[in-house]
Amino acid sequence: MCGIVGYTGSAQAGPILLEGLKKLEYRGYDSAGIAVINNGEITLSKVTGRIDNLYEKTDGGRAAPGRAGIGHTRWATHGMPTDYNAHPHLSNDGRFAIVHNGIIENYALLREELIEKGYHFESETDTEVVVHLIEMYYNGDLKRAVIRTCGRLQGSYALGVACTDEPERLFAARESSPLIIGLGIGENFFASDVTALVSYTRNAIYMEDGEFAEITPDRVTVYDVTGSPVKKEVDRITWDIQAAEKGGYPHFMLKEIMEQPGAVKATLAPRIKDDEIVLDGQDFSAAELLDINKILITACGSAYYAGCAGRFAIEKLFRVPVSVELASELRYSDPIIDEHTLLIVISQSGETADTIAAMKECRSRGAKTLAIVNVVGSTVAKLADRTIYTWAGPEIAVATTKGYTTQLSVLYLFALYAARKTGRIEDGEYEHLLTTLKNLPKRLQESIDLSSRIPKLAKRYAHTRSIFFIGRNTDAAAALEGALKMKEISYIHAESYPAGELKHGTIALIEDHQPVIALCCNDSVMEKTMNNIIEVKARGADVLAVTFRKNDRILSLADEMIFVPKTDTVFAAIVEIIPLQLLAYYTAREKGCDIDKPKNLAKSVTVE
Repeated sequence: MCGIVGYTGSAQAGPILLEGLKKLEYRGYDSAGIAVINNGEITLSKVTGRIDNLYEKTDGGRAAPGRAGIGHTRWATHGMPTDYNAHPHLSNDGRFAIVHNGIIENYALLREELIEKGYHFESETDTEVVVHLIEMYYNGDLKRAVIRTCGRLQGSYALGVACTDEPERLFAARESSPLIIGLGIGENFFASDVTALVSYTRNAIYMEDGEFAEITPDRVTVYDVTGSPVKKEVDRITWDIQAAEKGGYPHFMLKEIMEQPGAVKATLAPRIKDDEIVLDGQDFSAAELLDINKILITACGSAYYAGCAGRFAIEKLFRVPVSVELASELRYSDPIIDEHTLLIVISQSGETADTIAAMKECRSRGAKTLAIVNVVGSTVAKLADRTIYTWAGPEIAVATTKGYTTQLSVLYLFALYAARKTGRIEDGEYEHLLTTLKNLPKRLQESIDLSSRIPKLAKRYAHTRSIFFIGRNTDAAAALEGALKMKEISYIHAESYPAGELKHGTIALIEDHQPVIALCCNDSVMEKTMNNIIEVKARGADVLAVTFRKNDRILSLADEMIFVPKTDTVFAAIVEIIPLQLLAYYTAREKGCDIDKPKNLAKSVTVE
């Protein structure tokens, strides 16, 4: 959600800032802008809409001369998406410019105070109070002004600050919002995501909450809240920039769907050695696992749905009760948690605000924490007692695909690991399921290979107003993510419903030619799901069934079929999600939707 970049060096800043913002498009935004310092003045350029508009307005950045500047992509929170609400924001004296990710919770009180002191506001944003506070506290020492300003702020922020008095010097500050420093030769950078940096440098410093950075072309110094220098380690960014390019695919989402077999293999294979599961030095002892009497999974969006699907495997194999809670609800729910609770936290970015807050709340009550994240060094990873990384690589499309499947594969891995470690699974069953787990990348590729008819089916669904997804048990969990994908990128209303609950309300909405997608990959409830298909067919529904090959029992019931490879029911949800992702993709493509950047959505939701 939003993105910031900063540059100071010997090159012209404008084109570099624009390229960095372009790399951050996937995070979601509705306006953009840059501010560049030149000859003691700030050149400010802001637009509503896409970064392409900013390229046009600034001639690719060349119309904004200067060798230091800051840039921003904004996703509107306070105030409509307009040019005057777009970042960067300027101080009244024109000396300072700032960009900001996050939310200033006490901005209203600060705004009133500043207005009383004679400052006037050009925007409706919470951010503008920050630049006026800096102006108020500035007495020639920019570092002290920034530190004093941040001491007044309540909420979350990643800040970038530029000042005409020090045209080569930028300041950055972090509190509960990601911020990374990129180290170059004769030039340095900051950004909210490494994707904005890897074209220029692979050396990065990950800032912590409460830290400030002073950035010049030749030096980066990080300070704590007292202004004392902090020694920071330099991390190496390992993934290649080519991984963030489309590679010939029309959309990142399609590319990332096709990458799932490789991503799941990269996540699973290094953790299975000599037919035993190892967790990257994050292993539990048998005593630790036996001490757990409850598992709570918390996440948001697709990560939450991965938890819903993974829950079945953990309960079946580890035999510990599992509940799955939305982080936005858990943080306010006064949860019943103690030292015998294992909290599993799932987040692609590791920076999701609600997830971090829920995690802190549960930790304060004694819960042990296991994080499943994709981004090394992220806030969730650092807060957790143990972290298992999903080696999905960069995921650029806003609607997650390989993020979800790699998260689910880690949950499967943990379920089998915990069952083995505590002796709650027989050797023969363990060997069977471990083999099944190792073969999941092949099964995912088969799911892709079996989906050749989906583009044709999508033509039919593109013109519908509503689609129902039904299933039972693990199928119902997979249906949640399938429905979310459809509504996220095609803007078609899609509702997932446990098939056994149809009689309790939803069946009233079934009428002639109502599309219903029935997931039928769980043998233990197959007969029951078939009965539900008969129920909706009797009321005129057109049924598309997703099931494994040679399931002849479904052939006579459904109007259309999508086949997936047969796999053990414990892990079936990961296989059947592939055709649902593709169906959503091709339906959105048929409608002409902006697939990689769906309206109103952001990749990393770093505000509440």
